[in-house]
Amino acid sequence: MPSKIQEPLMITRRSLLNGIVAAALGSTAWTRTANISVGVCTRDIDNANKYGFDYIEPAAADIAALSEADFGQFSEKILASPLRCRALNSLIRRPDLKVVGNQVSLKAVGDYLEQCLARCRRLGASVAVWGSAGSRNVPEGFPRERAQQQIVDFLRMAGDIARKHHLLIAIEPLRHQESNILTTGAETLDMVRRTRHAQVRMIIDYYHLREENEDPRIVETARKQIVHFHFANPHGRLWPHELREDDHYSEFFRYVKKIGYSGGISIEGKGSFENDGTASRDFFRRALE
Repeated sequence: MPSKIQEPLMITRRSLLNGIVAAALGSTAWTRTANISVGVCTRDIDNANKYGFDYIEPAAADIAALSEADFGQFSEKILASPLRCRALNSLIRRPDLKVVGNQVSLKAVGDYLEQCLARCRRLGASVAVWGSAGSRNVPEGFPRERAQQQIVDFLRMAGDIARKHHLLIAIEPLRHQESNILTTGAETLDMVRRTRHAQVRMIIDYYHLREENEDPRIVETARKQIVHFHFANPHGRLWPHELREDDHYSEFFRYVKKIGYSGGISIEGKGSFENDGTASRDFFRRALE
């Protein structure tokens, strides 16, 4: 008698499980986009929370420059909030810390990164973005191959430090007006592959991609290495409002969804929560649905 009662229950559970799996497979696009978080490059965590964003992305260099007391106050505020600093950008801003050229001291850079990345992790970060054109620009007449090897050496050291703090270093390609090396996603992907370090990956910044007129297909090509995105309306580097603002939006987001991306996209541009927050948050809902 017990076996007759248990068998129908077993079939019902299996049917229920199969139904859940089928539903999940039938809604792949929704599952993928639901895992994308939208944040803002700012330290204003109160307004980020108020306007419905998922995290904030401050400048790592600014965080590193805080006194112990000021950092303590800032970290307490972050940890008391429902949001976190999922990523930090502008990893190196100090003019004395160079990665390329004749004035490179990896020890000085490493000492800085130890303190900086420890603070990033305390704020809840998983990604530290290295754009920092001032640290990597190649001096006039300096051998380019040597500059590339210096960057590899830096990234391997930074990756080792990042591993201790459970972080990823993400190289950011910057438009040629700002940087004379690592200006495209394709070049940055080559550097990631050359570095061969598990903690060293890359981001794509939509504004820089459009400024360099790079094919959005790089999102698909580099899909295994992309761990973060930056985004702005390229026509003025503004917070985005409407899908019709730029005729490459739809193709870019098609690739983002196609690769099953499940990380963060941060607004990095001119704007404010009061004037743009609601429109920008709605923009990403529409773009990713």
